[in-house]
Amino acid sequence: MKVSVDPNRCYGSGDCVYRVPSVFTAEGGFGAVIPGREDTGDDPEVRAAAEGCPSQAITIAD
Repeated sequence: MKVSVDPNRCYGSGDCVYRVPSVFTAEGGFGAVIPGREDTGDDPEVRAAAEGCPSQAITIAD
């Protein structure tokens, strides 16, 4: 399962970075997935970050 952050939807709350700093980072004030960590969508913490994203910018797909 791949995780991604839509830069057009993200408004930079930083919640994802706070919740899972091993997967998410801030780039230019917005959330992003750390390169090489895209395949962590099955991690329960990543799922919780996606569900809790205030801008709904995080997507988990097969």
